[in-house]
Amino acid sequence: MSVPVRRGVAAVGVVGLVALGSLTGAPGAVAASDDEGPESFRIESPRITESSGLAASRTHKGVYWTHNDSDDGPYVYAVDSATGKTVATVTLQGIDPRDVEGISIGPGGDVYVGDIGDNLGGGWSEVWIYRFKEPDRLRDVTVTPTRYTVRYADGPRDAESLMVHPKSGRVYIASKSQEKKGGIYAGPEQLSPSGVNTFRRIARTEVWATDGAFSPDGTRLVLRGYFGGEMFRWRDGKPEPLDRPVSVPMAGQGESVTFTTDGRTLMCGSEGKSSSVDPLELDGELLPETVEAGDGAGGDGKQGGGEAGGADGKLDDRNVVVGGATFAAAVVLWMGLRRIFRRRG
Repeated sequence: MSVPVRRGVAAVGVVGLVALGSLTGAPGAVAASDDEGPESFRIESPRITESSGLAASRTHKGVYWTHNDSDDGPYVYAVDSATGKTVATVTLQGIDPRDVEGISIGPGGDVYVGDIGDNLGGGWSEVWIYRFKEPDRLRDVTVTPTRYTVRYADGPRDAESLMVHPKSGRVYIASKSQEKKGGIYAGPEQLSPSGVNTFRRIARTEVWATDGAFSPDGTRLVLRGYFGGEMFRWRDGKPEPLDRPVSVPMAGQGESVTFTTDGRTLMCGSEGKSSSVDPLELDGELLPETVEAGDGAGGDGKQGGGEAGGADGKLDDRNVVVGGATFAAAVVLWMGLRRIFRRRG
């Protein structure tokens, strides 16, 4: 078992801190306080037990679109963060999803759903993306989505992260296979509903990505995994990895991520019954370029005011020691997740 990292012992410290924060309440990733931004909420619908993707609505304030993992059917759900209740169910007519893993909202309010999962480790020769217009009214509705066939230029990949750039509308996928190295793949400038859309690798990744999202202004791309995340500066259609890691909250089987509509906060979700969606405030270079840093959000190297970073964005010695002491707990959790995946495959 290997967890791809880029920063040696510092990255191990991040993993350990996240695990410790989950088990003991110690700071690892700091949620927004009641008066500083969005709050945590739980997805209360009994139908949503494997929330595997998350996208903040551009039309309905405080609403997040999500979907189950495999075996649920052609459904997408709108969840009100104020109550955790499902306020709309969209049924995608004419499709039979195989393994839906990602959701993203593009220009003009188009919702993209990625039927891109592949628990066979890259055994499917092609996968699919479905697109439909975000409803103006929140109610149960049946739509006929546009369907796009996708193949990778370098062969099949297992992927769970679908990202649509909010300005260009170009679609990207991040693969998660350790054996073949995770990467970011770019689709054609415009997807075609006829024929095959070939996605080509443009960058490698350092996390086993379970979801990803662009900031509303398109200047940041985040990829999250079970134990951490990676932020990229997005310039001219290319990702530039930032030096600071993203310490995602640890809550169950961490699966999803999206930016809030103001770009200041990440909302991080997990699978399971009544699963939680938790905020992570951003600061410094992690903030999108069009977001002005407010009080306490300067480039001081701390993420959300937590203790995971020092003044230069690196972990201090105390945190590295704590991270090392709790790394074993993270490994145990990781091995459990791998057993889950094998059962699903």
